[in-house]
Amino acid sequence: MAGRSVNKVILLGHLGKDAETRYTGSGVPVSKFTLATNRRFKDTQTGDWKEETDWHNIILWRAENLAPYLTKGKQVYVEGNLRSRSWEDKEGQKRYITEVVVDEIILLGSQGGAAREPAHGEESQESRPRGPAAGPRPERAAPPSAPQAAPPADDFGPGITDDDVPF
Repeated sequence: MAGRSVNKVILLGHLGKDAETRYTGSGVPVSKFTLATNRRFKDTQTGDWKEETDWHNIILWRAENLAPYLTKGKQVYVEGNLRSRSWEDKEGQKRYITEVVVDEIILLGSQGGAAREPAHGEESQESRPRGPAAGPRPERAAPPSAPQAAPPADDFGPGITDDDVPF
């Protein structure tokens, strides 16, 4: 395997702020947001449970129809790859950033059900195997040129709220 490598990121977290969508000079939409992931661990010296939060910079191309649903606190599943870039700021200092460029995103939680945005001409994932614990199959988001549809309703009915979910 000398010539092979992998650049794959899978995150499940909550948005730190609403997604911001801008357009490149050629009119291509790009949405940016931050995603918080938490990990819980036991401190080996004190025996106390601690929690750490990591913040990730997320870049989502060609999904302006999904951006209005990417609001602060919304839980999302993200698959993508890491990209690092650098630039010079106004003072001439070299700055660096590492971002996750999204290949697939699934909206989770009760703020509008599940929606999925395929990335960069991705083919249908209808044949993807899903186990019984995977939950309902997410709906495909409309392509950017199609009229925006309302988010699908929750499959859980009115009796279950976010407080009932253990995560």
